[in-house]
Amino acid sequence: MVWVPLGQIPIAQVNWKYQWVWLVGLVEPTTGQTYWWIVPKLNGQVFSQVLADFAAHFDLGPKKRVVLVLDQAAFHTTPKIVIPEGIHLLFLPPKSPELQPAERLWPATNEAIANQSFESLDQLEAVVAQRCRVLLNRPAFIQGLTGFHWWVEAVS
Repeated sequence: MVWVPLGQIPIAQVNWKYQWVWLVGLVEPTTGQTYWWIVPKLNGQVFSQVLADFAAHFDLGPKKRVVLVLDQAAFHTTPKIVIPEGIHLLFLPPKSPELQPAERLWPATNEAIANQSFESLDQLEAVVAQRCRVLLNRPAFIQGLTGFHWWVEAVS
């Protein structure tokens, strides 16, 4: 990703490697609290592991429950997902990213990697992980990004 002023031609160093890493981000829009995972792939099995860790991290269960609002990505909707007790999935309409508060996280995470080329996936992961640590400590900033007025009103 390269950012340039309007009217200038973007010039960037390119490192043509096809390696992938996925960043999973969950957010509580009314507080700005975030939860992050960096994974080498994202499918139903990995998403199940993320959900299990999320449930354990926040001590979810019969007495403490959350509703996760998700898009309809294949790894969110596969019947192979194991949903831990205390987590309820609510799916947004197809092709409606503007309704998903978590979509507003990506520009904040991408800012740390813009205009850079990385020699390895490990270097990229280190920069992204550091950015996620910074964002964990900025809940007011995240709440401002993700706390759509209608969202906050709906859960209040």
